[in-house]
Amino acid sequence: MFGYYLQLGLRSLRRNPVLTALMVLGIALGIAASMTSLTLFHMMGSDPIPWKSDKLHYVQMDNWDPNQPYGSDGSPPDQVTYRDAVALMQAGKADRQAAMFRVMLPVQPENPEVKPYLAVGRATFADFFAMFEPPFEYGGPWDHGADAQHARVMVLSHDTNEKLFGGQNSVGRKVRANDVDYTVVGVLKEWRPRVKFFDLSSGPFYEMEDAYLPFNTAIELQMQSVGNNSCWNNFGDGWDAYLQSDCIWIQFWAQLDSSSRLAEYKSFLDSYVGEQKKLGRFQRPLNNRLPDVNQWLANQKVVPKDVTVQVWLAFAFLAVCLINTVGLLLAKFIRKSGEIGLRRALGASRGQLFAQHVVESGVIGISGGLIGLLFTAFGLMLVRALYENYQNVAHLDWTMVATTVLLAIGAAVLAGLFPTWRACQTAPAAQLKTQ
Repeated sequence: MFGYYLQLGLRSLRRNPVLTALMVLGIALGIAASMTSLTLFHMMGSDPIPWKSDKLHYVQMDNWDPNQPYGSDGSPPDQVTYRDAVALMQAGKADRQAAMFRVMLPVQPENPEVKPYLAVGRATFADFFAMFEPPFEYGGPWDHGADAQHARVMVLSHDTNEKLFGGQNSVGRKVRANDVDYTVVGVLKEWRPRVKFFDLSSGPFYEMEDAYLPFNTAIELQMQSVGNNSCWNNFGDGWDAYLQSDCIWIQFWAQLDSSSRLAEYKSFLDSYVGEQKKLGRFQRPLNNRLPDVNQWLANQKVVPKDVTVQVWLAFAFLAVCLINTVGLLLAKFIRKSGEIGLRRALGASRGQLFAQHVVESGVIGISGGLIGLLFTAFGLMLVRALYENYQNVAHLDWTMVATTVLLAIGAAVLAGLFPTWRACQTAPAAQLKTQ
């Protein structure tokens, strides 16, 4: 029976091509506007590492000005000091842990055809790679011995390896940066998380780093952080004074593989801050926090307010398109009242007529959804062209493709309910007398 209703629906739509085109286009435009905004909202806010996001915890400790909280809501700083990062790393109380910060690397290529340029690097520890799982194309990460020995080693991004070595296996080769030679130990495959969740200090949608090197090596070479630096009190001159200051500029993550390990680490942090209070530091009330990945993204409001507003406005536009479709379907079905009356007189029930016209509305929805899907892809392409930082989130995934089609069908069927109900109220005797 469904096939018969589908055949009737297609035949009916072909009889009024202009009206059909208007309805399909209205659905398609509404779907495209809503799904473009919803895709951005979904990609920005979805879990970037779902298989272990509940095990990765961002470390926050409140070493800020005793006379003024760091956040207006009383939240602690979103980074830690160098001395605290080193203390936590040396304690090694987490299952894995990694302190990190961004640095600038003046690269001096050995290939004379490649001009010297500034690359952005990430100074971190070996556990970074096991915690955040970037995929390797060649080689692998450095080991903990390289961390302890301040080794001159480096992991390259895919793009950097293409630029410096033409994409070849460069493991064992040298990269010279700021007159220091680093040995390549690994090369990553293309790695572009939708949200740069492990470092939100410079923005959640910034490009990934060009290279990775040991944290202790960067400190020994006195590499300045090019990320967010915040200080609430004065400190002496020189690099050592900066390292011992209460300036915050380092991100710290701890992997805790169970709820009991999380409780133990929280207790350790509380004890650590208690000891620091005895030394005159951490003068604010105890305020240690260990949000997991999704809690951290929510706390940092990774999804901008304007994207949320755009989603509501886009769905309001879809509602307007549906109202227009209701009017067009109502006009179309009323024009078919003679045909409906005749079918009723021949024995068709209201339920059968209702099903027939709902199927017809569904055909409009499918057509509008498929065209809307193309419009959505075009809309996301415009977003990528206009907003460079949205390159990794302005893409449809299969979830959004399925949502687009289902939303289009559901919207069209919903729009067709009232016109279908109204058409099915036709009295067959009255219609036959007027023919």
